[in-house]
Amino acid sequence: MSFAIDVSGLNKSFGDLHVVKDLSIQVTEGRITGFLGPNGSGKTTTLRMLCGLLTPDSGHGTALGLDIVRDAAEVKRQAGYMTQRFSLYEDLTIEENLQFSARIHGLARRNQRVREALDKLGLTQRKHQLAGKLSGGWKQRLALAAATLHEPRLLLLDEPTAGVDPQARRSFWDEIHGLAAEGLTVMVSTHYMDEA
Repeated sequence: MSFAIDVSGLNKSFGDLHVVKDLSIQVTEGRITGFLGPNGSGKTTTLRMLCGLLTPDSGHGTALGLDIVRDAAEVKRQAGYMTQRFSLYEDLTIEENLQFSARIHGLARRNQRVREALDKLGLTQRKHQLAGKLSGGWKQRLALAAATLHEPRLLLLDEPTAGVDPQARRSFWDEIHGLAAEGLTVMVSTHYMDEA
């Protein structure tokens, strides 16, 4: 059995506040793993440490076989991360946001990959719509498209369906299950027991 994520004794503090304390977790490759906890329990901090955006204060671990501290830049290249709040440009269209993400990742065949992402997530008909005018469910589809555009091996989703209506939530989960069926490892933080 191989693990996409394997960490032990992970700690992160901000001032005197221990946000993550002695976390140990293993996530099997090619599976969807739920990460359940109430607001403020350190889920976001943990995901940010796993994808190289935050450096742990202590502990050790790997993501995709790479050291999460020493190899943080490479982990970032091989992981997709979707924040809990919509973080793309609201004054750009869906297509422009994906083109921008493709350029940031330095992707070859950029136009083709953007078209494929638009088709895969049902965004083609809305590609000229401003991101800021999208409903919560469509924003989540766009964010998922951007997070997976570079074909990551690991996808970290931080409360991806918070504030999304039940129908959009179900559709979103269908997309996640489809990605996992293709071999993508997915770790999802949530405070919804039914999702976990």
